Amino acid sequence: MTDVLIVGYGPVGQVAAILLARRGFTVRVVEKWVTPYSMPRAVSYDGEASRILATCDLGDALDPVCELSGEYTWKNGFGRTLLHVKVAEDGPAGWPDSVSFYQPGLEAALAERAAALPGVEVLRGLEVTELADRGDRVDVTAVAADGATHAFTADWVIGCDGANSFVRRWLGSTVTDLGFTHDWLVCDVVLHEPHEFKPNNLQICDPARPRTAVSAGPGHRRWEFMRVPGETLEEFRTEASVWRLLGLFDITPDTARLDRYGVYTTQACYADTWRAGRVLLAGDAAHVMPPFLGQGMSSGFRDVINLAWKLDLVHRGIADDALLDSYEVERRAHVQHAIRMSIDSGTVICETDPKQASGRDAVMLAALRRRTQQKHARSLREAVVDGVLHRGPDGTPAPHAGEPAPQGRVTAGGRTGRFDDVVGTGFVLLTRADAPALGPDAVAFLDTLGARRVTVRPADAAAPTDAAGTDVVDLDGVHLTWLAGVDADGALIRPDFYVFGVAAGPDGLAALVDDLRQQVSARALHP
Repeated sequence: MTDVLIVGYGPVGQVAAILLARRGFTVRVVEKWVTPYSMPRAVSYDGEASRILATCDLGDALDPVCELSGEYTWKNGFGRTLLHVKVAEDGPAGWPDSVSFYQPGLEAALAERAAALPGVEVLRGLEVTELADRGDRVDVTAVAADGATHAFTADWVIGCDGANSFVRRWLGSTVTDLGFTHDWLVCDVVLHEPHEFKPNNLQICDPARPRTAVSAGPGHRRWEFMRVPGETLEEFRTEASVWRLLGLFDITPDTARLDRYGVYTTQACYADTWRAGRVLLAGDAAHVMPPFLGQGMSSGFRDVINLAWKLDLVHRGIADDALLDSYEVERRAHVQHAIRMSIDSGTVICETDPKQASGRDAVMLAALRRRTQQKHARSLREAVVDGVLHRGPDGTPAPHAGEPAPQGRVTAGGRTGRFDDVVGTGFVLLTRADAPALGPDAVAFLDTLGARRVTVRPADAAAPTDAAGTDVVDLDGVHLTWLAGVDADGALIRPDFYVFGVAAGPDGLAALVDDLRQQVSARALHP
């Protein structure tokens, strides 16, 4: 018997295992492939994903397999710049807004971290073939390559088993398919000699051949080419076609080694059901999106950190399992935004009609002259719009509830660093020094959650001696500026770094904490 059984051990399954094990869960992973896939698939993740990876105690440990994404430029078929984004090295989440990475290296680091945690067992070479939700447990059947059958039992099962998910089929979930499909030839390449690419990430929106050249982490590059009308799949997917197309970028067998190539068909879809009883979906099992904004894996990480803190409250008896219904409510709406944004970008990139492309170019060149395109990158930082959020008198989410919480540098007790590193993670009640004090009932509830109550002081304040990090100096003014901007004395931040709510006034913080108590408590969920 185990607390949670995870089906699938790609990056999302790995992060899920680590987040749960750090909370004291016993975790068993069943993965059908005997060895990890040795080639990259995803090549970038965002600042929120970096913050989640840091919660897994990785953070800067990933430096050998990551690099700043740097500049991202779109050009048309004539070489004119349509869009140019310089990716922030220190974004709102406290990490670079985008990182390029080598996926096999990331997976190796995640596997090493999971192996060091007590309670994690990874079983490779077993394919799950049957699930049975018994109401108080889930029975799982898996089969090895030699036909041997293995039986397991878990309190909960999370399907992180990819786009062709067995767990999703078992749930009987229908899939909403938004119908955005294009064939792209993906070529992962290692250059014989080091070369600096400017820009580091390039998208050529050429109707004659849309194509991409991006970093795949230190020492690795990826080129992608879209199949155009009149071109057969058979001729497109050959190695001869690969080298012919790479020649558009002056890449030849004399200058580079081809690690792998293959045709990838874009998809844009999401599961209509993410939970049935004790079985849940996450990552590509729940949603697949075009790769143009690098949101697929990042969205999967957001899935499992959302699910981990809710499972934790249920596991500890603080909340009824009805709390888990909010997982689908929050994550499905959130990921639909990422899918729509990815489709919007893909629609621009994948245009093959010269007349339509000319009109597109005119609009984007005019926008570039007006310098309005930077909003394109910022709009990906999306709020949670419904779920476990502070509510106003009319029952709708209160202002600023669901927004992603910023992270800056703080100092406390002789330690200086990112807020999460100094203070720790989990629920956080962040308040200004002059905020009203909480009553004993509110304090007791926060202590039950394991929440950190943190007073933040301005940069010119004396350095606190509080080694526990409950009294910190806001070195760059990130947190105090944000609180002032939302006109609040304090904010209650969830373990997935989204704001439960903000409050001001003598009774505001107490009401905020009481609202969270009512929303998560077993008694409130089932009176």
